[in-house]
Amino acid sequence: MTEPLDGFLLAAGLGLRMGALSQCLPKPAWTLRGRPLLQWGAEQLRQAGARRLACNAHHHADRLRAVAAGIEICEEPLLLGGAGGLLHARGRVTSELLTWNADIWAEAVPFGLLRERHRAACATLSWLLVPHPGGGWNPVWLDAANRVLPRGVVGPQGPYHFTGAAVWSPEALALLPEGPSEVTELRPRLPLHLGVVAEPFPWREVGTAEALIQAAAEVAPEQEGRLPGCYLHPTAVPSGRLTRCVLGPGAAPPPALTDGGALWFEEHGNQVRLGL
Repeated sequence: MTEPLDGFLLAAGLGLRMGALSQCLPKPAWTLRGRPLLQWGAEQLRQAGARRLACNAHHHADRLRAVAAGIEICEEPLLLGGAGGLLHARGRVTSELLTWNADIWAEAVPFGLLRERHRAACATLSWLLVPHPGGGWNPVWLDAANRVLPRGVVGPQGPYHFTGAAVWSPEALALLPEGPSEVTELRPRLPLHLGVVAEPFPWREVGTAEALIQAAAEVAPEQEGRLPGCYLHPTAVPSGRLTRCVLGPGAAPPPALTDGGALWFEEHGNQVRLGL
């Protein structure tokens, strides 16, 4: 019998915004402070009480599996999208499912507040929101009853930013269509899509090479960010004069090298260099 799930990490995708980095690792397998993003998310779910965790995997599924200790891998040959990925959990949730976007680094995620408000409202799906920080992220607006409004609709409360943390009820999972889907398509059928607003907490989306370099400098300055302006994987051996480079698993550039704007990693015993 398949075991019930109480936590799920959305970790599939092509990583197109990561550019060349996605030829080396899927986004959730890149590390900060020596820990893969996937495991940062898993730790937040476990701190919230989730014990049986799973994630979906598509691009470089074998490399994601290598860093997924304690997490069930649900391979996804056909990408199912931001909502459809949770088809792997449908029928396996008894009360509620905590979910997290696995390309994010965060600490002290207030899942407790999210779950409390979700239960109190008898919500079908609840999103954890923070005040919108500016920039290009899509704003989320709420109506007067804290219900999430359709994209593009401005309401009396907002703008907010979706943090990647959510609670899905079994009823919401049962509404998922077969095949790929997104929450925007599902929303009209949700009896109550609740927005829960929290105070900002340590949070970073790591969706591009530049974001990874910046996160390394600010979150892990003595580890992945120890070479200013670059990102160093824990297994990389830096050498030469490097600027705006990402050294991935096993990277060991030639000692006399001067290089910039490049990704280095080891593959099949060879050093591979790609432009960022």
